[in-house]
Amino acid sequence: MNAIVIGLVLALIGIAAVLVVVSGAKNIANGKSDFKKIGILSVPFVIFLISLVVTGGADVAGVVTMVAMMLLMIALIAFTGLKGTFKF
Repeated sequence: MNAIVIGLVLALIGIAAVLVVVSGAKNIANGKSDFKKIGILSVPFVIFLISLVVTGGADVAGVVTMVAMMLLMIALIAFTGLKGTFKF
């Protein structure tokens, strides 16, 4: 019984992911999306794919992605603070 429920949940998640991709592609085709936002949103996926190829394991790649995103966040927060301090 649990396997059936888990399968149905995974199928619903898959259907939702496909619908999100289709809707996003439609918005890009209609010119309603900003490519800067799309690029920023794709950064974690690109980091994950690169770390997956390098490490070979999804679990290690997930941890590497998390650490890389935290380091990137700290660097960008510091840059924003410096930019505000020195009025770049």
